[in-house]
Amino acid sequence: MKIIKLDAIDSTNSFLKDLARGIDLENFTTVVAKEQTSGRGQRGKYWQSEDGKNLLFSTIVYHQNLIIRYQTFLNYTVSLVIFDVLKELKIPKLAIKWPNDIMADNKKICGILIENSIKKDKIYSSVIGIGLNVNQQKFNSDVPNASSLKNILNQEMDLNFILEKIILKLKFYISLLHQQKYMLLKEKYLAVLYKKNILSVFKNNQNTYFRGMIKGVSFEGKLQIQLEDNSMKEFAIKEVAFS
Repeated sequence: MKIIKLDAIDSTNSFLKDLARGIDLENFTTVVAKEQTSGRGQRGKYWQSEDGKNLLFSTIVYHQNLIIRYQTFLNYTVSLVIFDVLKELKIPKLAIKWPNDIMADNKKICGILIENSIKKDKIYSSVIGIGLNVNQQKFNSDVPNASSLKNILNQEMDLNFILEKIILKLKFYISLLHQQKYMLLKEKYLAVLYKKNILSVFKNNQNTYFRGMIKGVSFEGKLQIQLEDNSMKEFAIKEVAFS
């Protein structure tokens, strides 16, 4: 696997996408940076990270006949990669918060951003951006619910070691995706979904609060919440959040 190491870049996802437009890249080519000046997360949020403390990287994956309407399973795939690696590192109380934040003891430790290149009705390639809090111990007030591996394990972690484990695990899970093991991926994802079957308070995009229980994820990737009247409602990524 080819790994490109940079001291600083605006966004590893943007850098890798630009690179792929100019040359043919080896599958699983990875760009890792010590610092991102404009790191992006889900919902357009900025990913905050201390220089050299965390894993900030993007990997390009080329697909074999991955139809666009199955892209939810790609999200399951990448989320499970990080979950499994952290489980192997003995991180306790792990869960995947829909759609793809990784939580440990109710604290966010990893964010994922997937950007796809489409040809006709298929996903040709994906640039998978990962921001994993590893050795950073303090987070600003704008990120009140963040933690890191060092905070959890009370020890310094080797960034290169974790990066290699993630890429190897990504290769394994992408092979499952390309073998169309869709139900296996969904079952594994739902088994570790954050707050599943637990009565919780949510806020919709009209800033209205309501209570319900997460029951699953639809084929289209929408969060399925059972409301207090026992009706089921589906929400897209920007339509609901935990309060």
